[in-house]
Amino acid sequence: QVHLVESGGGLVQAGGSLRLSCAASGSIFNINAMGWYRQAPGKQRDMVATIMSRGTTNYADSVKGRFTISRDNAKNTVYLQMNSLKPEDTAVYYCKVVQSWTNAYWGQGTQVTVSS
Repeated sequence: QVHLVESGGGLVQAGGSLRLSCAASGSIFNINAMGWYRQAPGKQRDMVATIMSRGTTNYADSVKGRFTISRDNAKNTVYLQMNSLKPEDTAVYYCKVVQSWTNAYWGQGTQVTVSS
């Protein structure tokens, strides 16, 4: 089992920045991918950004140029730096880890609210 703990969410004004962190613990081995997803009220959960074990990244079009995903393998932690935040970025942000290409684990979510 992999346990994920997210932190860094909060309330920020439009144009501001936040940095999310997700620390993994437990049976940490063969982690293939780590990523961030978000879910706004009444909407489906969507991919925001992912990073593979060798560093390849992928971003949703809506966040390209504003968000940056990174990972510290020594700390088993993935980060999401969010700049130039917009009200439409308001959502619960979830961390996800894929292990051995078969097991997926989710964090409990952290609320990000961007006021206009």
